[in-house]
Amino acid sequence: MAKKSYFGENFLFGGAAAAYHFEGAYDQGGRGLAVTDVVPGKPSEGRTEKPTPDNLKLKSIDFYNRYKEDIALFGEMGFRVFRTSIAWSRIFPKGIEDEPNEEGLQFYDNVFDEMAKYNITPLITLTHTSEMPLYLAEKYNGFASREVIDYYLKYVETVVNRYKDKVKYWLTFNEINTVFHMPFYQAGVSEENGVTLEEKFQVAHHMFVASAKATEIIKKIDPEVKVGCTFISTLRYPLTPKPEDVLAAMQENRFQDFFTDIQARGEYPWYMKRYFEERNIQLDITEEDFDVMKKNTVDFLAFSYYYSNVASAENRVENTFSTLRNPYLPVDNWGWHVDPVGLRIVLNYLWDRYRLPMFITENGCAAIEELTEDENGNLTVIDDYRIKVLGEHLRQINEAIKDGVEVFGYTTWSAIDFVSGTTGTMLKRWGFIYVDYQQDGSGTLKRYKKKSFDWYKKVIETNGEYLFTESDTE
Repeated sequence: MAKKSYFGENFLFGGAAAAYHFEGAYDQGGRGLAVTDVVPGKPSEGRTEKPTPDNLKLKSIDFYNRYKEDIALFGEMGFRVFRTSIAWSRIFPKGIEDEPNEEGLQFYDNVFDEMAKYNITPLITLTHTSEMPLYLAEKYNGFASREVIDYYLKYVETVVNRYKDKVKYWLTFNEINTVFHMPFYQAGVSEENGVTLEEKFQVAHHMFVASAKATEIIKKIDPEVKVGCTFISTLRYPLTPKPEDVLAAMQENRFQDFFTDIQARGEYPWYMKRYFEERNIQLDITEEDFDVMKKNTVDFLAFSYYYSNVASAENRVENTFSTLRNPYLPVDNWGWHVDPVGLRIVLNYLWDRYRLPMFITENGCAAIEELTEDENGNLTVIDDYRIKVLGEHLRQINEAIKDGVEVFGYTTWSAIDFVSGTTGTMLKRWGFIYVDYQQDGSGTLKRYKKKSFDWYKKVIETNGEYLFTESDTE
């Protein structure tokens, strides 16, 4: 029988989450307020002065108090890796303290020890989107200030020293390129009076420097550890073969390349010189910045992939999310193009450009879901649509590996249902596990396995071979 799966026994199959999405317990264990605690809805809808009862993330699904139960379920599924984040404000409640919060540090010790019981490898984001301590955002304007880099680095050194024997894969930031779309949510930068394009690039530069310096610190503590920094991939196809559309797609894709060029090559790419000159963008960049960025590039590329987009010369949407419709692709309930082949294209493109190992840190399928009874009378969710979408993407990853691309891990978004960060609701359910936490804040928080739970378990235990059985491909 011809070989079908190219994943192999060492491929890191797993799932993902982030502290602000699922921990809850915002007022427990000495945790300080974070940016997310004052953004109850969509980031574009702005912030509140203080945490408000309509912010479902304050309680969320209470992983903080139920982590043993949840990690046991991840272990039952056979996760080889679990990607999550450390809540910065659990360790330094304001971000400026001389000493870290021991209760917060001990919580993550407990989480990593629990993961070790099931042989689950931690992939840890040092700070996920919106997890900056609120004090640093309000006092220093987040990463608009160079001072915040130093506070971030102190935090990094603290947690890496603490967990150096438990964590071997670190991510400095999550989806770093979203700083252009949501400066406050991503980088703690006030949007009250607007944020200019030049200011956004300056904030991004400070995050590049912070990431490079964090990588340097991590490597000094443990030279064998692997460090990355995630970006969100939104591949743009030209809307038509018209040369102007092809050019538009190339130029828009360069905003993705801009971030990965700096991560992987350690320098600003040549094509940004003209871009900055034509827009009169002048950044505060020191020789030390250039030096530290060049010397501390990433060990692997890590990225989120949910959909592709199209570009048109007549409808330029430079450096933001495109709403143009690709006539050859279906869209999901959220208006996103479903494009598994696009993932193979992205993987090959990045491999051609950088020759670095890759880890897909987010990919998934969200739906409005309700519990129903299965044939045995058990409460579950019959999520065949999730099985179909994830299966199609995994088969395209398999094709990329067969192409010769080095891909060593894949974590779905998400492992378990939790509050959506981009909408602030429980309506978008992403996980293999349904959680009884409802839009009005009610619910028992009881966990239920969806149909996809057993499907993913079989995918993992067969090293991907189950993806090619009749039951999965029909």
